[in-house]
Amino acid sequence: MFNMSFQNKKLQKICLALVVFTNIISCKKVPKEAVISNEIALEEEKIIERYEFGFKLNDFIVVRDTIKKGDSFGQILERNKIGYPQIYHIVEKVKDTFDIARLQEGKPYTLLCSKDSLQLPTSFIYQPNKEDYVVINFQDSIHAYTNKKPIKYVEKEATGTIAPGSSISQVLDEQGLSQVLAYMMADDIYAWTIDFNRLQQGDKFKVIYTDKYIDDSTYAGVHNIKAAYFEHNKELFYAFEFETDKEKGFKDYFSEDAKNLRRAFLKAPVQFSRVSSRYNLKRRIAYYGNRVRPHKGTDFAANVGTPILATANGTVTKSSYTRGNGKYVKIKHNATYSTQYLHMKNRNVKAGQFVKQGDVIGWVGMTGNTAGPHVCYRFWKNGKQVDPFRQKLPEAEPISDSLKAEYLEFIKPLKIQLDGIEFLEDKLEIKLDSTKILDNQILVEDDLITKK
Repeated sequence: MFNMSFQNKKLQKICLALVVFTNIISCKKVPKEAVISNEIALEEEKIIERYEFGFKLNDFIVVRDTIKKGDSFGQILERNKIGYPQIYHIVEKVKDTFDIARLQEGKPYTLLCSKDSLQLPTSFIYQPNKEDYVVINFQDSIHAYTNKKPIKYVEKEATGTIAPGSSISQVLDEQGLSQVLAYMMADDIYAWTIDFNRLQQGDKFKVIYTDKYIDDSTYAGVHNIKAAYFEHNKELFYAFEFETDKEKGFKDYFSEDAKNLRRAFLKAPVQFSRVSSRYNLKRRIAYYGNRVRPHKGTDFAANVGTPILATANGTVTKSSYTRGNGKYVKIKHNATYSTQYLHMKNRNVKAGQFVKQGDVIGWVGMTGNTAGPHVCYRFWKNGKQVDPFRQKLPEAEPISDSLKAEYLEFIKPLKIQLDGIEFLEDKLEIKLDSTKILDNQILVEDDLITKK
């Protein structure tokens, strides 16, 4: 017992001596020069060189703002210590390159100011959109130029399956993907072959697309869809983007056997709407006392203000108003076909104007004889009103024979890539199967252990 007590006291003395020694060492004065040099080294490590618009931003005091209502180029510079004689001189020098009156409210601008006591602006940079910018430089010689921010394109893949009561938009939204993919598939690719208002449970799609990034980090949306696969009502639809006119940069979508997916007419004049009433010559109309009155149009129900699109290229023959039709537009497409769009809230075209397929010609409303917001779409063939859904509408221009061999070779790797993409539910099934196998193995091992 005595030995144990003696050893404990000895151990306590040793620990105390170590603590004292440590404190003495830590309190030794560190040379001032070493402290300063360490601080400088740390500061140098913190400095990150930043570049934007072709300038090293570290060399300037950077002022960022947006064009306010009533702002002018002169007012902005005057607020930042540039006098009107110099402002006038700058405007005169750059007027042939950039019209300063084109500054738009809400658009961002940047001022690069000198790093001295005056902090005077040396450059004014205006961004009319995310990609383009205009530099007005007045540091040495006054000049202006336009440029684009560096853009990076990243290829991505996506798949989806239509569940009961869902839509392609909901499927994409659940995966956190851009709704632009839905619009591009519905409008640019399959608008003439698949009715997206009638998708069925189990319909599937795959897409290979590219996302656009500005300055490597700012997401600028979906750039294009390179290839797509859609399984609708057990029928397969492949689509591949291909440039048919290299001089004009014209691109279109074609099937795996080089057929153009476009038709001369869109299936519907409004996006993601539903057919509330079809072409029916024996329809009873409540508005007219439930009497039989021929309905020679197809009604597409949509919210007030929904854009109405021209279903094909043509010339506007009427943009007018009648008591029954409300505000309406009629388009002549060629010697055979004409279309009419009724009950608009407002019209966006005038008689004699040429419109292209997909142009906004007006907006859904409730003008004229109507019980709810919709567009009544009427279709003429050889001067007679017909049901557009029962017409075998002409296709767009096919791919030329000279390009067909090149196209078929071009799509080979894309088709292999598309076919190799697994649907999400298929991946989950494989994962679940693997888990079952793993669970079985564990059970077998446990059983063996028990038997032992």
